[in-house]
Amino acid sequence: MAIFICCIGQSAMAEQTADRPQGLTARLAEEEARLLPQRRAYRRHFADAYAAYPSIPAGTLEAIAYVQSRWVHLDPDGNSAMQGHQHMPKAYGIMGLYAGGGAADQISRASAITGMKVQRIKRNPRSNILAAAALLDLELRKDVDRLGLLRGGMILQPTLEDMVPTLKRYAGFSEYSAKNVAQDYARTSFAYDVLLAQDRGVDDRGIRVPEKAVAWERAFTPRQLTTLRAPFVRLQVTEDALETREYRLDPITETLQRKEQDSETPVPQGSIDSDTQGEQGTESLDGPQSLLDTMSTDYGPALWVASPYYHSRSSYSSTTIHTAQGSYAGTINWFQDNPYSVSAHYVIRSSDGQVTQMVRNHHAAHHVGVHNGTTLGIEHEGYVDNSSWYTTAMYNSSAALVRSFCDSYAAIDCANAYDGPAHSDVVVLPSSIDVKGHQHYTSQTHTDPGINWNWSHYYTLLNPGSGGSTTVLDSFDSSEGHFYTSPTYSGSTVGISTQSSATRDCNISHGGSCSLRVLLKDDTGSNSDWRVRLLSGAGSPGANVPLSSNGRVGYWVYAAASGMRAAIGVDDSDGTERSYSKSLPADSWTFVEWNLADSDDWYAWAGGSNGTIDAGNVTLDAVWILRDPDTAYDVNVYIDEVQIQN
Repeated sequence: MAIFICCIGQSAMAEQTADRPQGLTARLAEEEARLLPQRRAYRRHFADAYAAYPSIPAGTLEAIAYVQSRWVHLDPDGNSAMQGHQHMPKAYGIMGLYAGGGAADQISRASAITGMKVQRIKRNPRSNILAAAALLDLELRKDVDRLGLLRGGMILQPTLEDMVPTLKRYAGFSEYSAKNVAQDYARTSFAYDVLLAQDRGVDDRGIRVPEKAVAWERAFTPRQLTTLRAPFVRLQVTEDALETREYRLDPITETLQRKEQDSETPVPQGSIDSDTQGEQGTESLDGPQSLLDTMSTDYGPALWVASPYYHSRSSYSSTTIHTAQGSYAGTINWFQDNPYSVSAHYVIRSSDGQVTQMVRNHHAAHHVGVHNGTTLGIEHEGYVDNSSWYTTAMYNSSAALVRSFCDSYAAIDCANAYDGPAHSDVVVLPSSIDVKGHQHYTSQTHTDPGINWNWSHYYTLLNPGSGGSTTVLDSFDSSEGHFYTSPTYSGSTVGISTQSSATRDCNISHGGSCSLRVLLKDDTGSNSDWRVRLLSGAGSPGANVPLSSNGRVGYWVYAAASGMRAAIGVDDSDGTERSYSKSLPADSWTFVEWNLADSDDWYAWAGGSNGTIDAGNVTLDAVWILRDPDTAYDVNVYIDEVQIQN
């Protein structure tokens, strides 16, 4: 394919700004319309695979497909946009199966097992899914004796938690050695991603991963859980904190956190405090030389997994935005061990914005050729031709990281970030643009982050307040935004059943074309009034946008029943504050808002909060939906245009 290269100045960028949002919205709508019928067919293929391999727990194949491809049939041979980025191994089909090239040759192995031809596994979605199921079943059979799954000649289904060692072997990375700590971390991260997709459930743009609660404390050791920042909301938290000798459950993020320990205090083996609990065969992760004991010293929220590929830098003057053309775990594994010496400073996960640093800031990573010595590189999990990867959590996390660069390096100014239309080809931007894509540098052939990266939105995140007096945090027109978990995902939710759901609905909206439909179903086993903590960013402050503490935060809401009330929660420096609730009229759109600077609107809720929002920056924690008393019938509540007014 011929690559179009041009140069564009600031004035030209400004002239193209006017139709940018509409163009991106139209592309997303076109993509969704194209993928919906394909994804419906994939659901039938998954059913066929479970029928052929009944020992695989329901939902596992859908979750693997979500982690590897976001339910898009990958064709790296026929799609020039998917070729060659950082020499990443090619992945094929909806299941993202590898064919060697630095990774395992999953396709040839599946061909030998099933008798299907290699090209059919690569090109045919049904065959691709069956091939992955065959590989997973083969690995599962190795665990039959360990798990005691054989009954009367039949292999029983393992629990999701027991699937962790199986998934680690299945992952498809280079030859597995549990003693290779960094590689074992990548495989553990892959297993975690698969379980996380099932724990949260996915119901977005035709992708369906059944929601099934994961007992995280059974799947991984406590030390792994604190490193992976796994959610512990499934413990159904009723107190402000759940504590053991070494660990505590944070009431704000509802994740397990390690406490500072007296080195003289012994820890009983076999307790939740003992790192011997959980998955077996992971000593390399939890031993005294564990890389998981080392967090990033450059950027606090990041994990640290070292890449050996770097050299001394000259002077940083820019930040480079990449799309990895691969999964989070696969990218980490590749940058730790590849024959091309490629690397990046940071890798960001799509689902929740988790950050892993692989090259120290004071070293040059190998990510943009002749410019390596002057630019910091961030790889974002995903593929350029599939917008599903570019989640709100990823944008927020990436922007927070880049803002830290702008604070640390005088030559990198967030106000000089690119703020123009997305490109599908190489378009060289002037050196005065400090934050830009791989495709925007001279001497490049790569076209990432590509046509689906929303530079205007990213610029607003890098420069809070630049978007005007009102900033819409979630419009739901192109995705579920921050609200990608079910209403019962938080342990603070009571009164409703796990059959309740939160999905994007394009049949009703206040502004734009879609809203978030929250379907509430009563928990018949509970007499509790409804208290629904609909989490933003899965309840993690780091997954949400910083807000000015002197603004007004609110949203439009439509309650299809009487007796409903709405509230909101925010995180600030001392914990989570909750607003006083407001009554909602039935069957009409109502705008509800609260003044962040007015203490009369708030009360202390969790984490040592004081009932006053007095931090310089705060983040949205959750939208609350309440009803007294509970009701036996279903209620639909629609939410739209979650916003902050400065």
